[in-house]
Amino acid sequence: MQYGICNLSIVSLRFEPSDTSEMVSQVLFGEHFKVLEKRAKWSKIRIAFDNYEGWIDNKQYIEITEDKYQIIDKNPICLAGELVDFIDDKNQNLTPIPLGSSLPFFKDNELKVSESIYSYEGTVLSGILNKELLIKTAFMYLNSPYLWGGKTPFGIDCSGFTQMVYKLCGYRLLRDASQQATQGEVLSFIEESEPGDLAFFDNNEGTIVHVGIIMKDNYIIHAHGKVRIDRLDHSGIYNIDTHRHTHKLRVIKKII
Repeated sequence: MQYGICNLSIVSLRFEPSDTSEMVSQVLFGEHFKVLEKRAKWSKIRIAFDNYEGWIDNKQYIEITEDKYQIIDKNPICLAGELVDFIDDKNQNLTPIPLGSSLPFFKDNELKVSESIYSYEGTVLSGILNKELLIKTAFMYLNSPYLWGGKTPFGIDCSGFTQMVYKLCGYRLLRDASQQATQGEVLSFIEESEPGDLAFFDNNEGTIVHVGIIMKDNYIIHAHGKVRIDRLDHSGIYNIDTHRHTHKLRVIKKII
C-alpha cells in the first residue's frame, strides 16, 4: 500500500483516470490518503477523512510513508479558518489555500507536508465546536457558486457544503448526500429540528439527491445555483426568488 498527501491548494478527484472525466469531489491542501492503484499518469486514492474514492493526477500530490500517514491520522485535525489565505515555505514561496484546508503537524504557526515546512499565521480551527456555531460557519460559504464535486468557497455542491461546514466545526460527515442520509437520528417533524440539523430531499425515484442545513424559523441554507437561504416547509424547499418549491423533503436527521 502507498500513501500520499495533497500539496496543492485544490485538486480535482475524478470518477475515471482522465482529465475529461467527471469531477466527483476535490482534494484540498494537506489532505492525506491511501493510494489504492497507481498507473503511469493517475492514481486511485481513498481519502482518509471520509473514505471517498476517486482518481487523482500523479503530478498533483506527493508520496508519504505509512508511518507519517498513521501519525497524521492520529493527530488532532487542524484546519485553515480563512476564506482564502497563503502559506509560505522557507524560500518565501507562497501557496494559496482555501477555507477548510488541512494543516498537518501544525505547531507554533508552522506546518509540515512531507519534507517541506510552511508557515501559516491565519485562523486555525481545531477540536469540536458547539452546535450553535454550525450556522455561523455556514454563512462563510454564502453566495459561493454551485460546482458539482466542489468543496470550497470558489465552488461547492450541496453535500460538499454540509460536509465542510460540519468538518470545520469538528464533526465527520460522509461525502455524498445519500451517504450523509445514513448518519444521525431521524426526526419526525420539522418542529423537532434545531438549527444545524440536516434536511434531505429526493427525486421522483426516491433517491436522495440534495441536502441542506436547517436554520431557525423554518429557513434552510443550501447549495442550489449558489449557497443561498430559502424557506423550508413540510413539502420541501420553497425558493424565495422564484416562488416555487424546488426540492421535495424526504427526511430530517439530527447528526449532533
